[in-house]
Amino acid sequence: MSATNNGHHGHDGDDHHHEHDPIEDGAMLRVRALEELMIAKGLVDPEAVDRVVEYYERQTGPRNGAAVVARAWTDPAFREWLLQDSTAAIHSMGFQGYQGEHMRVVENTSSVHNVIVCTLCSCYPWAVLGLPPAWYKGAAYRSRVVREPRAVLKEFGLDIPAETEVRVWDSTAEIRFMVLPQRPAGTEGFSPERLASLVTRNGMIGTALV
Repeated sequence: MSATNNGHHGHDGDDHHHEHDPIEDGAMLRVRALEELMIAKGLVDPEAVDRVVEYYERQTGPRNGAAVVARAWTDPAFREWLLQDSTAAIHSMGFQGYQGEHMRVVENTSSVHNVIVCTLCSCYPWAVLGLPPAWYKGAAYRSRVVREPRAVLKEFGLDIPAETEVRVWDSTAEIRFMVLPQRPAGTEGFSPERLASLVTRNGMIGTALV
């Protein structure tokens, strides 16, 4: 687990233990190879694959995370619990499973903006964010967001002010991160359900604002 502030990498050399996530091994790698082969041979329509992936990205996992965020925005006691013991708080809402056993939620504020990455593979909190987007798993994002987070965030449409600290959190096989975005102004009377509808997967990764 590490944080990078304003692009300065926070790893502790050889002491940083970051094993390759087991989900990247075995069956997952075989499925990926088979998918690529079938697409290359014209046996599978890549648009059909994208539609299935989009369903899981937009309709399942991210809605779980959005419900967590909305509750944190409306329930101060839950927000405090979420920031102190993220795993227990998230599991109390019934959201748990593989790659969601050990969670840490980091909060965006007026002075700090957080973004998550997995620099060595693609560790990702599936239980609350669904399937990881392709760019999250790509080498370009994984390497660049650590070295030049402001530039990468700007490419996502976020121009982070110079006075705002940017913290990059590097997920590992042991712990997953999720961003608690800032609650938008003017939403004081919104119900938790309406608030949840505003929350996006990218907002919980830190590459978008809510």
